Amino acid sequence: MMKSLQLLLFMTIFSLTLGFSQESNHGYKFEQLGTIMPDANSYRSNDGAPGPDYWQQQADYDIECSLNVEEQRLDGMETITYHNNSPVALKYLWLQLDENQHAPDADNLKFDPSSMDNTMSEAALQMLEPYESYEKDYGHKIHEVKDDRGNDLEYMINKTMMRVELPQPLKSGETFKFQIKWHYYLVDRVNDRTIMNARGGYEYFEDQDEYLFTITQWYPRMCVYSDVEGWQNKQFTGRGEFAVNFGNFVVKMTVPEDYLVGSTGECLNYPSVLTAKQLQRYEEAQKERKDPLFIVTLDEMKKQLKQKKSKATKTWIYKADNVRDFAWTASRKFVWDAMPHFTEDGRRVMCMSYYPEESYPIYSRYSTKATAHTLETYSKYTFPYPYPVAISVEAANGMEYPMICFNPGRAEPDGTYTERARNACITVVIHEVGHNYFPMIVNSDERQWTWMDEGLNSFLQNIAEQEFDTNYPSRRLAAYQITDYMASPKDQLEPIMTNSENIVQFGNNAYGKPAIALNILRETIMGRELFDYAFKEYANRWKFKHPTPADFFRTMEDASAVDLDWFWRGWFYGIDAVDIAIDSVKWYKADLENDPEKREYLGENRVEKPFVDLTKKRNRESGMKFDVEQDSSLVDFYSTYRPWETEDSVSTYTYDLFEETLTKEEKEEQFGGKNYYELFFSNKGGLVMPIILEWTYEDGTTEIERIPVEVWRKNENKFGKVFVKEKEVTGVRLDPYRETADIDESNNNWPELEMPSRFKVYKNHKLREQPNPMQKAMKKKVIKP
Repeated sequence: MMKSLQLLLFMTIFSLTLGFSQESNHGYKFEQLGTIMPDANSYRSNDGAPGPDYWQQQADYDIECSLNVEEQRLDGMETITYHNNSPVALKYLWLQLDENQHAPDADNLKFDPSSMDNTMSEAALQMLEPYESYEKDYGHKIHEVKDDRGNDLEYMINKTMMRVELPQPLKSGETFKFQIKWHYYLVDRVNDRTIMNARGGYEYFEDQDEYLFTITQWYPRMCVYSDVEGWQNKQFTGRGEFAVNFGNFVVKMTVPEDYLVGSTGECLNYPSVLTAKQLQRYEEAQKERKDPLFIVTLDEMKKQLKQKKSKATKTWIYKADNVRDFAWTASRKFVWDAMPHFTEDGRRVMCMSYYPEESYPIYSRYSTKATAHTLETYSKYTFPYPYPVAISVEAANGMEYPMICFNPGRAEPDGTYTERARNACITVVIHEVGHNYFPMIVNSDERQWTWMDEGLNSFLQNIAEQEFDTNYPSRRLAAYQITDYMASPKDQLEPIMTNSENIVQFGNNAYGKPAIALNILRETIMGRELFDYAFKEYANRWKFKHPTPADFFRTMEDASAVDLDWFWRGWFYGIDAVDIAIDSVKWYKADLENDPEKREYLGENRVEKPFVDLTKKRNRESGMKFDVEQDSSLVDFYSTYRPWETEDSVSTYTYDLFEETLTKEEKEEQFGGKNYYELFFSNKGGLVMPIILEWTYEDGTTEIERIPVEVWRKNENKFGKVFVKEKEVTGVRLDPYRETADIDESNNNWPELEMPSRFKVYKNHKLREQPNPMQKAMKKKVIKP
C-alpha cells in the first residue's frame, strides 16, 4: 500500500494547475434557517431574548369547590380576574374545559385509526366502545357565567373550549372580573379502560372501599392569548398538553373531615385542619435534616382506615402566587413525610410526599429525597427553585403541575419490590418534579410544541439521574438509544418540530430524540462549558414567560458564539439519520531515496478579443461621453493596446514542479518515517455530524481525534482527509463512544469488522412480569422485609 509522497504532491499540484478540483456539493444542510424561523420583532428579539415590548396576559383565580366522595363529583364556583396586557382590545375570552375530553362528543377516540385482531383482550374491546356507553355524563357542566355585578354573560361551548362574550371590548391595560359555576363527575382513571388519557380523577381500592383523588385540569381556565398566535384555543384531545397563563390563586377545597389534602401552593389554615401532633411535626420538619420526617405515619394511616368514615367536612385553603396552573390530591390513605431543601439564595422549600401503603416501601425511602435532589440539580443548570413547596404523590400515574406531581411505583404485598418499580418511582419523580422548570416556569406552549417541555425536561432528567447514581439506567441519555427510531421507515418519522397530535411515535419523537439531541449538543458539539452557559441563559431569560422554539434556538447560539443552524435543521426540522461510513483507507510513506529530477511545466495563455456585452453596447449606442475620451491625460499605452491583434495573443510560461527548499537531512527529519493515512468517508444517512475517530497503533496505544462537522460543508455526501501519524496504524474506528447516534456501526471500522447479526425476539406477554430478586432473597432470609 506504500506510495511515493512525491507522486501525491505532483497530482495535487497538477490538478490545481489545470483548474480541476474535488467534486463539490453545496446542499442546504449548512444554510442558515432564515425564513424557517419567524422574524424577530419588538416582542421577541433576534438574539433570542424577550424584546423591549414583550407582554403576556395574567389570570387570577379565587375558587371554592367541594368533593362529593359518594358520587365522585366535584362542584365549584370560581372568580376570574383577567388582565389584558396585550396592545389590542379583546371582544371575547376563550377558556379551556379539559374535562370535556371525556364528554360524548369528544374527539380523542374518533380521529385515530383502530383495527381488529384475531385475538383481542377485554381491555382492547372496551376501548372500542363509543363514549355514549359511559354510565355517567362526563364533562364540565356549566351552571352560570356572570360578571362581577351579577349580570349573565353569553357563552358558547365548542367541545373543550368555551367562548365568553364581553359586554364591551376589553381594552389594553384593563381587567375584567367574572364568575363561573360548574360541576363534573370524576373519572375512574385506573380501572375504567374506556377512559382514554385520563390525567386526573380517582382510583378506587375495592378491597378497602377507599378512594385516592387526583384533581387536575379541573376548573375552567383561561386560554393563552399571545403575540405569537393570538388565542391558543386548539382543542384538547388528551395528547398535546397545555398553554396556560401565569396568575395568583386562592383555592378552598371542602372534603371529608378524615381526608388529607396536598396541593399546589402553601396551606393557609394548617392549624385548623391538622391535629396538634401533625402540626408540631410539620413545624419540626422545616428544620434542616438529612431524612424526611413523617407528618402522618403508616401506622396512623392504617389506624384511621379502620375507623368509620366521617360524614363531616372541613375546608383546606391554599394560596399560590405566579403559577400557571393549580392541582391537588385528597385521600384517607395517605402517609405524609417532609424535609426542607435550601436554595442557593437561602430560601427554604418544603419537599413532601403523599403515598398509600401500597407504595410505602419504595416511597418512604426515595420519593422525598428524589424530589430534593431534583431541585438541587435542576437549579444548578437553570435558576434557584422559586416556589415554597415541591410535592410528589404516588397515584399510579405520571403527571405534573406547579409544586405538585403524580407518580407511579408500588411494592409487593410482602414489602419487597422489583427494580422496575423502584426505578419507576425515582425516574418519574425526577421527571415530574423537573417539569416545575419546564414548562411550569419556562412556560412553553405544550399544545403546539411537546418537545419544548418533554424534550428539554427529559434532557435535564438524564443529568439528574446520572448525578443521583452514576450507574442509573437512564433511558434517553446515550446517542445509541435513539438509533432504532432514527432508522425507522420514513413513513413512521416526523421532524421534532411537529405538532403533538400528528406524531406517530410520540415517546421517541417528543421525549427521546430531543433529549438525546441536546445531550449530543452538550457532550459532542458544543462542550459542557458553552452549552451549560447558553442553556442557563435561556432558562433565565424566559422564566415566568412564554418562549417559542425560535427563542431557544437563537439564545443557544447567541450565548455561545456557535453556529448551530445545521444542527437545528438536521435534528429538529429533518428526519434524516446519522450513518457515516469509512469507505476506504490509503496509507502513504515518503520515498526520500528517489527524488525525481527537476522538471518544468510548460503553460500557455491565449488572449481573446473582449466580448461586448449588452451594457457596453447600449452605452456606446446612446452617445454616452466617456471620461477617457474627454480627458487625454487618462489615456496611456494600454488604452489602445490590442493584444489579440498582435503576436502577444499567445504567451507561454514555465513552472518548476519541484523546487529545492530543504536539504536531504531536513527532509528526512521532517518527513522521514511519518505515516500518511488518507481516509475516505461517505454520508449514507443524510444527517451531517462531527467525525470522531479512535486510532489504534501497532504498539497497542490509542488516540481519539475529533473533526468538526464543518468538514462536510463543501460536500455533504463524501469527503477525504489526510492524517499524519508518527506511528503505524493497525485500526481506525469511527464514533468509538457511540455519541453521534450512528444507525449502522458495521461500516465504522477499518479494517472492516464483522458485526453480530441481529434477529427479532417476540415478547411473550406471559413472560413480561419483572423478576423480583428482593423477594427471593427475603425468602432465603438473606434480607429482612
